Amino acid sequence: MSMALWVLVGILAGGMLLRMPIGFSMLASGIGYLLVKKQDLGLVAEQVSNGLYNSYVLLAVPLFVFAANIMNAGTVSERIFDFCRILVGRMRGGLAQVDILVSVIFSGMSGSAIADAAGPGLVTIRQMLKKPEYTRGFAGAVVVASATLGPIIPPSIPMVIYALVSGTSVGALFLGGVLPGVLMALLMMLVVHIIAVKRNMPRDEPIPRSEWAGLIFRGALPLSMPIVLLGGIYSGAFTPTEAAAVAALHALILAAFIFKALTWRSFWGVVMESTRGSAVITLILAGSFILNYAFTAEGVPQGMAQWVESMQLSQVKFLLLVNLMFLVLGCFLDVSVLLLVFVPMLIPAAKLLGVDLVHFGVLVVLNMMIGLIHPPFGMLLFVTKALTGIPIGEMMKEGWPFLVMLLALLLAMTFFPQIVLWLPQTMGYRTG
Repeated sequence: MSMALWVLVGILAGGMLLRMPIGFSMLASGIGYLLVKKQDLGLVAEQVSNGLYNSYVLLAVPLFVFAANIMNAGTVSERIFDFCRILVGRMRGGLAQVDILVSVIFSGMSGSAIADAAGPGLVTIRQMLKKPEYTRGFAGAVVVASATLGPIIPPSIPMVIYALVSGTSVGALFLGGVLPGVLMALLMMLVVHIIAVKRNMPRDEPIPRSEWAGLIFRGALPLSMPIVLLGGIYSGAFTPTEAAAVAALHALILAAFIFKALTWRSFWGVVMESTRGSAVITLILAGSFILNYAFTAEGVPQGMAQWVESMQLSQVKFLLLVNLMFLVLGCFLDVSVLLLVFVPMLIPAAKLLGVDLVHFGVLVVLNMMIGLIHPPFGMLLFVTKALTGIPIGEMMKEGWPFLVMLLALLLAMTFFPQIVLWLPQTMGYRTG
């Protein structure tokens, strides 16, 4: 490793230890690298501009962020919640089962774990805490676990970013996440059922049939978004990037004109929140472009590939090593950082071993979702605590069955790639 690269790593680590915004830390470390290498600092502007303005795929990120914020502000979460109560509310642990089903539906609209926890998750927790059979820790643990469905079931913001750095088809990645997402939801519902039976949780009161028609009608329009979104992508009506614009427009029409739940004041709040969220992601993207330039110039990805080749790792052993690395790093680093800094270094090694990049991408995203709920620094734990006041320790105590289940599914996906690849291949996408 050259002195310039040591400087880059030192500034990046120092910035994170000082709690500097990660995007600024990445830009500062890239500038430090260029100064030590005595290269033109204009390379920063060149790399950032080329990276940001030459990528059509990136347009999807702020649009999906905007769509998720619109839905959280426009009573969509409450409407979906009431609809799902009809379907699974009478099961043992009914409200927890409702939360998982709501997360499945909301995942088909937002693509964000944080948006899921802050929208539908908050609605469900408030309902669960009204009943004595649901402890605070259990309510928080269910919401935190189900929020991980957001970036697995399409559309998915992390998968869009992964497609950017790997050159993989966004459509194939979205299809690759469908079956794992469905399995995640079913396994979560099984875990809730086992806990509910063990604790002898009573069944919730049935919703009168006279109210079904109204609740179904209220939930039908929000349910149309995943159908329009995914149907449009896979019918060829529009690209995944264009689908993000359709999602944003669809959410705006529902919230503002049909539900009439969006005032000018709340709309302005949505715009500002979406701008802030998009700016954070864009700043991290900007920093990643100059870091990736430095890593490529220093031959880090190629060195990583040669190291993997020298160890004579099989595909499975390599993927297990990647799983372990991301499970640890996911506790400390933002998902965007992991995708934009670490994944590009591993792509050449994955290609060298013949690992399918769609399979690799879905595995990586699931790893990062587990990191969001993994103690001691899982971001979803902190978000849920900030929104509800539920202590992290209580959520961790109740959340370990969900964590074990997710790790078991991760291992199954590692050993059996067809869990990811069957649907893309069936739909005709070349994933090899």
